[in-house]
Order: sequence, then structure tokens, then C-alpha cells
Amino acid sequence: MTGVRGLFALIAALAWTAAGISGGFAQSGSRNLEQAFASSLTAIPAGDLPVAGSIYVPAYSSVAIVQGKVRADFSVTLSVHNASQDKPLVLRRIAYFDTSGQLVETYLQKPLALKPFAAVEIYIAQTDVRGGTGANFIVDWAAAGPIAEPVAEALMVGGIGAGHYAFISQGRPVRITGGN
Repeated sequence: MTGVRGLFALIAALAWTAAGISGGFAQSGSRNLEQAFASSLTAIPAGDLPVAGSIYVPAYSSVAIVQGKVRADFSVTLSVHNASQDKPLVLRRIAYFDTSGQLVETYLQKPLALKPFAAVEIYIAQTDVRGGTGANFIVDWAAAGPIAEPVAEALMVGGIGAGHYAFISQGRPVRITGGN
């Protein structure tokens, strides 16, 4: 158990340090993603992209605490990973929505392709509370054929007073339910 706590403490410390650094993270627009993650990107496959999906990623730029009387604000880092070892993953849309479901920002002006096992990240500063307590990302992706399902998750880091907190929210595939 000590190993797990130590690992969590290390991740939290690294994330806290990284939260103040924006150099390696894209903050808005596909141009920033292309520049910040040029080594993660590859050419978009020619032809059709018949395999596609969407991932819903809950994100919490703010959390109400102390019976709703205090608000804790968090930085948010969305990470999108190509889990395939040999095929590119095309990202069609990365969009950030607020608690009321209104679009806050879109991060791609055109599709981008991730190399196998590569990743891109979007960073939202702790002072940017536009998302609120129920913020979320939608990541739309596609591929030229069968591919390992991509991984998307959000890391929230913040603190109140001397207390610092870090937690992860895992993305979930968007699936239509309730049909015949």
C-alpha cells in the first residue's frame, strides 16, 4: 500500500509542477496542437475512415466543497492516447463544454492523425473556470480499419490553502442506448 501512496504522491507532485507550465501543452486551436505535438502526429490515412467513435470525458475545473459554500478550482489536462501499436488514429474533434452543455472551446480546426502509441494533451489553467463543476470534453475519432480503442482521460490538479489535490477522470465511449 505504501508503494501505491508513494506513486500517487509522485504523480500529484509532478502534475502540480506541470500545472504551472504551459510550454508542452496545447491551450487552444489545432495550430497549437500541431506545434506542441508535432512529433506525435503523422499523415492522415488516404481513403475512407469507416471506423469511428466518440469519447465523453468528464472534467472538473471547479468543485463545490464545505457544503457548497467554498469552490475549489482545478487545472485540467486532457490526454488523448492512440492505443494502437501499428495504426494511426485520426482525431476529428476535441471540444470542451460547460456545466450547462454549452460549447466553451473547440481545439481542432481540421482533423489530425496520431502516430501509434502517441498522445496529445489540452491544458486548461486553474484560473479558467468557464467549464464549471460539470465540464466535459468530447473527442471524436476515426480510423482506416479495426484499431485499438483510444484512451482519453482528464487529470485535475488544484488546492485550497495548504492542501493539494489531484484526481483523474476516465473517458467513456459514447454509445446510443435504448434502441429496439
